[in-house]
Amino acid sequence: MFKKKPNIKPLAPLRSSDRRKIADQIIADYELKVPEVELDEGNEDAPTAAANGISTLRNSLLPDGSLSARFTTTAGPDLKQVSGSVYVGSHDGVEQRVLWIRIDERLIPTVYTLWRHPGLLPLLHTPAIVLRKLRGGADLMTPGLARGPPFPPKATKNSVVAIASLEKPSVPMVVGMCEIDVSVLTQIQGAKGHAVRGVHWDGDEIWAWSQSGKPGGIAPDYLEGWDTDALDDSLSHDIDEMDLKDPEELTADRGATHESEAEIFSEPNNHGEGGDAPPFEKVSMEEKDLSTKEIDDAFRNAFLYAMHHHCTTFKDDVRHGLDFPIPQSLAISNLVLPYLPIFSQKEAASLQMKKTSWKNAKKFIKALEKEKILKSKDRNGGETVIQDIDFLGPAIANFVPYKLPKKDNLRAESGGGGSGNPVAGSASTNDDSVGQRLKKLSLFRPKEKLAPLFEAANTSVKSLYLPTELRPIIASYIESENLVSSTNKRLVDLNPILANAVFDGQSSIDREVLAKGSVPRDALIDRILQSCSPFWAILRNDDSREDIKAKSGQAPVVHIVLETRSGNKTVTKVSGVEVFYINPHLLAEELQKACASSTSVSQLAGSSPKNPVQEIMVQGPQKDIVTRALEKRGLHRQWIEVLDKTKGKKR
Repeated sequence: MFKKKPNIKPLAPLRSSDRRKIADQIIADYELKVPEVELDEGNEDAPTAAANGISTLRNSLLPDGSLSARFTTTAGPDLKQVSGSVYVGSHDGVEQRVLWIRIDERLIPTVYTLWRHPGLLPLLHTPAIVLRKLRGGADLMTPGLARGPPFPPKATKNSVVAIASLEKPSVPMVVGMCEIDVSVLTQIQGAKGHAVRGVHWDGDEIWAWSQSGKPGGIAPDYLEGWDTDALDDSLSHDIDEMDLKDPEELTADRGATHESEAEIFSEPNNHGEGGDAPPFEKVSMEEKDLSTKEIDDAFRNAFLYAMHHHCTTFKDDVRHGLDFPIPQSLAISNLVLPYLPIFSQKEAASLQMKKTSWKNAKKFIKALEKEKILKSKDRNGGETVIQDIDFLGPAIANFVPYKLPKKDNLRAESGGGGSGNPVAGSASTNDDSVGQRLKKLSLFRPKEKLAPLFEAANTSVKSLYLPTELRPIIASYIESENLVSSTNKRLVDLNPILANAVFDGQSSIDREVLAKGSVPRDALIDRILQSCSPFWAILRNDDSREDIKAKSGQAPVVHIVLETRSGNKTVTKVSGVEVFYINPHLLAEELQKACASSTSVSQLAGSSPKNPVQEIMVQGPQKDIVTRALEKRGLHRQWIEVLDKTKGKKR
């Protein structure tokens, strides 16, 4: 519905009474349970506790200071006009986002709300290749449903549901309306027809909306509370049997323009060097189940492995490459899951947070705090964040790394495990810019008025020259015209051609040179270079000057800018990497892992739409990590320009 940008009218503050009324409607519509608030010992004021509980839930769904606005857009192949309201809010001082959409008096949560409220909607699943099409505006067809039957009992006709991929089963990426009663389906093989009509998804214009122009938020890799059960063998077999080559059987395009079928339904081989080999070793029937203590130890050791990796990788950084505070979801997805020793399918099914004695991320972090490994704090809404980590404590200092899965050696070396992404690993294996050799050339094209100088050396003013190539040409002209001063060989006597072509007499220095009738040789060469048109070229690896077409203007640099956002939050922006043969999206992926923080890529404000420049934004002051990542890709430090806007002006 929101693939095209809607027309959103100016925002207006939401009155407290209206905010409570809307929040109460959400609680009633989605049958939400009011959280229990613990009373102090001896305090039996139950009504006060209940009021505090519902107030906390209201603020979590629709925070104080929320805004509202009317919107209009078009939907469907017939471009039917749709109107409604959007409700904008901010949690914990982060960027304001659209949290709810009201259409036909029905309140629909956005992905930002779902990422903070596990279990708010029934969660359906579909293969990743199908999800890509859904995020382009297509509807989900019944054969595209996965991990069922049975399906969630609340996924009835006209109900609002969330959709996640099998790759990230705990992260909702699409919000839609059920076209049929999905909950009663007993078989999807051979079924036809629409199952879910897409309303909003990660990547549409509602997701991308921001008052400050900041790009949309990055989806987490893992969310505590949503269903994360691994697929059993029977469901895996059912999915393998699905005919994914016919998009009409899984999705229905509603008039939107998508990628080519070959691109959408072609999947890379993620099985490593083994080609068609399965990603996990086969599990024998005699393999023993892991005990709760063994699962607890695996999660604790995985966190310690992550800290050990950061300590050894970022030795010179006081925080060892981490940006505090660290949300609990980011801690699990980036600092625990990648380091779990998962070597089999059965271990993958056993090593899950809900099978530990803690059951959730919050209690896991609190257990580490009791061991004095870290310090944590509870925020509004019940989220726990890690404020600091004792890197010098015995638990981390004495940790001995263990063997990680062999299915991806690069990720294993950098701390990558079997069920997540490494936090600070090496670059993607698809990033061919890592290790490249770059050479920057500054070239000059003489102007027509300098033609007599170059004709004396049998050269042309239409060619491009290095500074070292221009010197002998100028020297040849000086010698051919006998312009070397008889009193001082470092001086060059001016003839009418040099006087008119190089010194125009507009500045006081020019008038002084013309009055003397001579000029130092080095000053003459510098002045001729200044009068030439500058060009530049970036040579990669074994490229030669003839292989690359030079571009006019001054040679480019990569810009790194540190700014303060949302009060005291620092972000690092990187732009201008494309001319150095660097893919900004692959660089952003590496920086996300290396900095253990979120990253985003968007078009640089003011860049040409025909030749857009992408800007990478990383949370936190990360200029040193960014610089090291650029140096790995062949850049010299003098090609990098850093501007720190976080430092206050001197008074």
